[in-house]
Amino acid sequence: MANSAGTIQCPNYSCQAVNHQSDKFCHSCGTPLIKRYLWAIGSGIDGYGMGSTMADRYLVVGKRILLDTTPAIEPDMPEEVSPEFLPYLKLSPHRLHIPQVYGWVKVAEKRHNSEIWLLEDVPISPSGELYPQLTNVWHNTPGIRQLNWLWQWANLWQPLLAQGVVRSLTEPSSLRVAGSHLRLLELQSDRKDSPTLQQLGQFWLTLVEGASPEIKRYFQEVCTQLTQKQIITSEQLVTILDRGLYDCARSQKRTYQIFTLTDSGPSRDGNEDACYPASGELIVSETDGNTLAIVCDGIGGHPGGEIASPLAIYTLYQKLENMAELLEEWHPESILQALEEAACAANDAISQQNDRENRSDRQRMGTTLVMATPFAHEMYITHVGDSRVYWVTKEGCHQVTQDDDLASREVRLGYSLYRNALQHRGSGSLVQALGISSSSILHPTVQRFAIDESCLFLLCSDGLSDYDRVEQYWEKEIIPILEGGIDLPTAARHLIDIANHKNGHDNATIALVYCEVTSSPTIEETELSPPPIELPPPENQITAIAKTRQIVDPLAKKRPWWLFLCLFFFLGLGGVIGAMKFGGINLVSRLISISRGDIASTKTPPNPSEIENIGSPSVSLPAISTPTPEATPTVALLDPAKLTERKELIQSINKDIALVERPDKQEKLGLVPTGSILQVIGNQRHEEQEWVGLKICSLGTGNFEGNTSITDEKLLKKGETGWVKLAEVSVEPSFQGTEKQKVECAGK
Repeated sequence: MANSAGTIQCPNYSCQAVNHQSDKFCHSCGTPLIKRYLWAIGSGIDGYGMGSTMADRYLVVGKRILLDTTPAIEPDMPEEVSPEFLPYLKLSPHRLHIPQVYGWVKVAEKRHNSEIWLLEDVPISPSGELYPQLTNVWHNTPGIRQLNWLWQWANLWQPLLAQGVVRSLTEPSSLRVAGSHLRLLELQSDRKDSPTLQQLGQFWLTLVEGASPEIKRYFQEVCTQLTQKQIITSEQLVTILDRGLYDCARSQKRTYQIFTLTDSGPSRDGNEDACYPASGELIVSETDGNTLAIVCDGIGGHPGGEIASPLAIYTLYQKLENMAELLEEWHPESILQALEEAACAANDAISQQNDRENRSDRQRMGTTLVMATPFAHEMYITHVGDSRVYWVTKEGCHQVTQDDDLASREVRLGYSLYRNALQHRGSGSLVQALGISSSSILHPTVQRFAIDESCLFLLCSDGLSDYDRVEQYWEKEIIPILEGGIDLPTAARHLIDIANHKNGHDNATIALVYCEVTSSPTIEETELSPPPIELPPPENQITAIAKTRQIVDPLAKKRPWWLFLCLFFFLGLGGVIGAMKFGGINLVSRLISISRGDIASTKTPPNPSEIENIGSPSVSLPAISTPTPEATPTVALLDPAKLTERKELIQSINKDIALVERPDKQEKLGLVPTGSILQVIGNQRHEEQEWVGLKICSLGTGNFEGNTSITDEKLLKKGETGWVKLAEVSVEPSFQGTEKQKVECAGK
């Protein structure tokens, strides 16, 4: 049914009552009316004027800005995603900054059909207006906010470069700001040549005049180092801005409030969720030491999930209890590593419990995890599974975690739009959770966000997040916290009531982490000292292409020499190597279904004394090897001779690797799945091509060992060896194998 220009349908699929656009709640069922504004890409939009309706549902409310008047109905989606829009999918883990593809409309334009692509999560305000360009509001913005924008800018450089769209970060019209968040309106293809950091420095020079006095000299020196090629990698740039932002943020004071609440819900006899602090307990702290919030959603049914979730929390608490004291000073890389190790320790504690009880397949208990840990001016978010974290400011509500389920995996690999992937059978099945398998194939996601304004992080199990309840109710229930109109316990009870009455199919658990930011009365704003000059590494070193999570150890002496994996004279080959980033991922990855069971259940309140009664504290944890988190695909140049000499380990990304018997006998042996750990055992030059010999140490995250029924291609097994052309190898450049992995790979 066509909608008139002044109406909008209820987003509740079972209602869909027609309401006036000025209404805030559905007059029939009381559901908050979502106004989903979209950004239109394509020449076909030019034929629609203000106030007109496209495809009987999209109302034109501004230039290229549309309002979906039937949000409960799935948009039309193409059978295949145009290559132009694949970067949006592959960059979906960065959705805080980058819009996502919503749908597709085919319209008649003159004598031919035209395609219009629609983007969601665009920098459009709740009133339907574009947020301002960064360059238009740069002047008169506090220095810490300016540094925060620059820091986000630098962190996006490598992921966008890997997808051939880094030009988006040099287009002023695309760079928008919503409060402290830097957001892109749309992605711009690099075409033939990608912009360089030197060109970024020239762009930034135009902003120096409007920089805040306390950072002006500092910012000027950063631009100088960029334009003079003293900063040659985005990693170096992030490290420099890290220190500047840390120093500037000391002029602010941060007070934290944490409140958790869990409920079994109206349809469950037990509660398999768990949270920390204990349910119903309010924590107030003026320091970040030992400030911690955790939500876990147990998997495996009674009595599996109700054991796994509190066991995970007990282990995490034990590992992180004294982390603030152990870290002598703020150090991002050390914090990230500690959080990853804690998640792996929790994983192994549950996995070992499964082994002791002889649990296998779907009987193995597990749990999801979301955890918030503040340090200095940052919030660190650790995530495994499909529990979620939302970051709420006065400008908006943003989901900052990406579910570890099959639907999100399809999007991340560039196979499908998210709403299209949700239609597939088993789309909600988890691809990873704590306790299901060894930590050697676990990839916890750890993110960090700089905070320069009062805000709130909502951690929740899917008992609340299902059916977009957070997106529907955040303005009504959470914004009043930021405005001082409601306290955390009251807001938490309201959210649990929404989970029970609007969803009601599962346990529900939430943690509210409110960070109040004020000016510090004891520290005055002072001018930042210019950063030290960053000299390029010697020519006999190799330059690494950074991971998606761009954090570099400022103490250069701790960095192994082999992390620099590109010789300077190879930089000229960047365009050729960059073309590899769009290499297709083999059909193997597409056909695999890792189904650990449907969306998890909930759990008991996580009180350390109660957890001990479950029998978990006696678990003896082995040394944990820290896996490398899943990264946006990157390509590294390898030095096969040096890697062979040291018998280094590498980890494959981006695509499966096809091994052959020998360079001179190129009969395919089979495939090595993405994410596998391999050892370089030889190198050889054959017919003007560099070849490397590889030994399989462990298989990728899909755990494909022995499973040849999923594809016509043979999947190689652990311990097998073969050869591959160097140009066809895509690896994680920052991966470091542990001594334990090296010993195991050597067969000792």
